[in-house]
Amino acid sequence: MEYRYLGKTGTKVSSFALGGSGFGTRTSEEESRQIIDKALDYGINLVDTSNIYGKGESERVIGQAIKHRRQDVLLASKFGAESPGNINQSGGSRRWIRTAVEQSLLRLQTDYIDIYQLHLPLEWMGYEEILLTLNDLVKEGKIHHIGTSNHLGGQLVHGQAISDRYHIQRFVSEQTPYSLINRRMEFELAGIAKQYQLSLFVYSPLSGGLLTGKYKPGQPAQRGTRASELKGYMDNLDPELAENENKFKIIAQLQQLANESGMELADMAIAFTQSHPAVTSTIWGPRTLDQLNAYISGAGIRLSTEVLDAIDGIVPPGKRVDDKEQTWTPEWMEPEQRRRHM
Repeated sequence: MEYRYLGKTGTKVSSFALGGSGFGTRTSEEESRQIIDKALDYGINLVDTSNIYGKGESERVIGQAIKHRRQDVLLASKFGAESPGNINQSGGSRRWIRTAVEQSLLRLQTDYIDIYQLHLPLEWMGYEEILLTLNDLVKEGKIHHIGTSNHLGGQLVHGQAISDRYHIQRFVSEQTPYSLINRRMEFELAGIAKQYQLSLFVYSPLSGGLLTGKYKPGQPAQRGTRASELKGYMDNLDPELAENENKFKIIAQLQQLANESGMELADMAIAFTQSHPAVTSTIWGPRTLDQLNAYISGAGIRLSTEVLDAIDGIVPPGKRVDDKEQTWTPEWMEPEQRRRHM
């Protein structure tokens, strides 16, 4: 296992990380613990979760699984994407951040969270309150580092500027989707990460399973899976939509390249994310122990310059083929914000 520095800190993180979004829900608690144990034994030291995964169940399962190995683990969790429920129990207010972190600490059975991340941008409020609150939590030892998830480049620059203005903690990482068919990260975030020495944790390297090669055009994915969202159609939608047809043509070309290169498409997809120098860690999200074993078996693959050039010829750098793989849409992209009304 290769280890890389977390931003400009002295902390080292494994080049692969374990994502826990399905622990305790899509994956049973027993199998979740087996996955966590095997991942740690393999050398992974970064485990990522959120307070909204399984309504906190993921945090609880992870906390139980690692309580006797806490010193071997860098725990990353998130806040800020909660469904609006009771007033002031979501978002990024000082009151809620303090409540959310205490709840996560209890579920994780730990005194501190190594990387505490803002799950989504909060456009209706400034970063000052968020950053000042997180800075206090670092001083108190409840969190060690702060990061973001699903942010745009301009938002990261804005956050860094506020931290510099107040001489407080900076975001040290950004978590963003990145795959063979979603290369948007390369267009802007990679350059900003280099400029500010931010770590990039990339997720969905298989685009919800589309890059495993097991899904075919006109064949619906199982409902409730990420692939069912990213495929672009289900039973009640037209499988011949031009966008989807083009998407699967591209995946077919990538499959052919993988075959010619003597590797599985999934292995090529994972290795591709590791080839970019801005990527610190690729997050695996296995739902079963077999899936984790498959990840591990292909973890040592490195792509040649010839293969990378061939990939560029199929999906140009910075391009996103699958527009449905977008966790968050800026408010200025909504129709009422981008259309002039006379």
